[in-house]
Amino acid sequence: MTQTIQKTLRDSAAMRWTALLLLAMAMFCSYIFMDILSPIKDLMQSERGWDSTAFGTMQGSEVFLNVFAFFLIFAGIILDKMGVRFTAVLSAAVMLVGACIKWYAVSDGFIGSGLDTWFTENLNYIPLFEELGVSPFYEGMPASAKFAACGFMIFGCGCEMAGITVSRGIVKWFKGREMALAMGSEMALARLGVATCMIFSPFFARLGGVVSVSRSVAFGVVLMCIAMIMTIVYFVMDKKLDEQTGEAEEKDDPFKVSDIGKILSDSGFWLVALLCVLYYSAIFPFQKYAVNMLQCNLTLTTPEAGSFWASESVTIVQYIIMLIVAAAGFASNFQKENGKRYSLLAISIAALVTYCYMGYMRQSAESIFAVFPLLAVLITPILGSYLDHHGKAASMLVLGSLLLIGCHLTFAFILPMFKGSAGGIIIAYITILVLGSSFSLVPASLWPSVPKLVDAKVIGSAYALIFWIQNIGLWLFPLLIGKVLDATNPGVTDPTQFDYTAPLVMLALLGVAALVLGLVLKVVDRKKGLGLELPNIKE
Repeated sequence: MTQTIQKTLRDSAAMRWTALLLLAMAMFCSYIFMDILSPIKDLMQSERGWDSTAFGTMQGSEVFLNVFAFFLIFAGIILDKMGVRFTAVLSAAVMLVGACIKWYAVSDGFIGSGLDTWFTENLNYIPLFEELGVSPFYEGMPASAKFAACGFMIFGCGCEMAGITVSRGIVKWFKGREMALAMGSEMALARLGVATCMIFSPFFARLGGVVSVSRSVAFGVVLMCIAMIMTIVYFVMDKKLDEQTGEAEEKDDPFKVSDIGKILSDSGFWLVALLCVLYYSAIFPFQKYAVNMLQCNLTLTTPEAGSFWASESVTIVQYIIMLIVAAAGFASNFQKENGKRYSLLAISIAALVTYCYMGYMRQSAESIFAVFPLLAVLITPILGSYLDHHGKAASMLVLGSLLLIGCHLTFAFILPMFKGSAGGIIIAYITILVLGSSFSLVPASLWPSVPKLVDAKVIGSAYALIFWIQNIGLWLFPLLIGKVLDATNPGVTDPTQFDYTAPLVMLALLGVAALVLGLVLKVVDRKKGLGLELPNIKE
C-alpha cells in the first residue's frame, strides 16, 4: 500500500518565494512613498511655499502617532490578535488612505478649497503639545503641509504595522528553510525602493517640461494601490496554507504593561535602544534632505536641451542599469562556482560604473544619491554570512558608527571644497556608497544581538519598546534638521543655496554618541560574557 505524502504550498519553493515576493513588493512600494517628496524638496519650496521647517515638520509627522498615540504598540496587539494576513491587508489599506490624503494636500485642487481655508485658520495651537514642544503643526505652517502631515501620520501607522507583519509572514513561510536568505532578499528589495524614489519622483514632477509636485505623489499612490493588491493575493495564499496544514495562525507574546519595569531596568536593553535610535536618526532623516544637500554642495549644470542626457528616456535607461547592478551583485553571493560568482560581480561593478557615469552626465543630484542602497544590496548577504559564521557583532557596530561619522563629516567639510569640479561628484558617489554599506552593517549586527542582551521572556515587549524609542528619533530629527537649516541660513530663499554644515555636524555627533555606546557594549560583553562577538551558528 502506497502512502501519499501531503504537500503544502510552503513545501513548494515557487509558492513560498511567491509569498515572499508579494510581501516584499508591498514593502518596496511603501519605501518609495515614504520618501516620495525627499528628492523634490526644492520644488516643494518653490511650488508650495514649504520652507525647511515646514518640510521637516511634515516629514517627521510620519511617526507622530506611533510615538505619541502609542499606535506602534497597538499595531503589535492587532498582529497578535488578528494574525498575519488580516494585519497585512489592514496595513496596506491604512497606508493607501494616508497616501491619498497626502496626494490631495499637494494637488492643485487643494489650493483655495474649503480644506485649505480651514487648515490655514486652525491647528495653529494645540494645547499641551505646544507647551511640550512636540506639536506636529505650528502657526504659519502652510495649510498644504498641515494636511499632508495628517495623511503622512496615517500612512506611518500602516507602514510600521506592515514592517512587523512582513517579518512574521517570512517566519511563517520559511521556518526551517531559507529564512536568512528570504529576510535578506526582502530587505534588499525594500531598500531598492529608496533608489527608485530618488529616480522617479523628480522624473514625474518634471514630466513633459511642466512642473507638478502632485504627479510624484500620485505615482506613489498608484504604487500603494499595487501594494494593496499584493497583500490581498497574499491573504488568499496564506489562508490556503492554513487550510492545508490545519494550523491556527502563529502568535507572538503580546506586549504587556507589566513587562515595562523589568525591561527598563535592564542595562542591555538601554544600550540596544539608544544605539538604535542614534544610528537610525542619523540615516533616515538624512535621506529626506540628502538630494537637496547635494544640490547645495555640488555645482550641477542642466544638460543641453534636446540632448539624450536631458531626455525623459534616460531615466528609464538609468533605472534598468541600476536593477542590473542590484540583481547581479546580490546573485553573485549565492553562486557556488567561482567563475559564475566573479562573472556576476564583474557585471555588477561594470553596471555600477556605467550608472555613475550617467548620473554625472545628467548632472542630477537625485540620480547621484540613488546609488545609496546599491552597495548595501551587494554586501548584505556577505555581512549576514560573516556574522553567522564568525561573529564580531559588537565590533561591526563600532565600525559602522565610525563610517557614519566619516561620511557626514565628509559631506559637511570636504564635499563643499570640491564644488564646481568633477571631483566633487566622485567624492559624493564614494561617500554615499560607503554610507549605504554602513546602513547594512549596523542593522545586521544590532538586531541579532537583542536576544543576547534581553531576557527571553520579555523579548517581544522589548522589541516593541525599542521600535517605539526609535520612532522618537525618526520624528524629532527631520524636524530638527529643518529648524537648524532655517536658523543657520537666514534670508536664503534659493533652495539650492543652503549651507548644510550645521545639520551634518549634528548628524555626525549622533554617530559619535553611537560610537561611544558601541565601545561600552564591547566592554560589557567582555565582562559579562554576553557572546556578542561569538558566531550565531555554533559548530
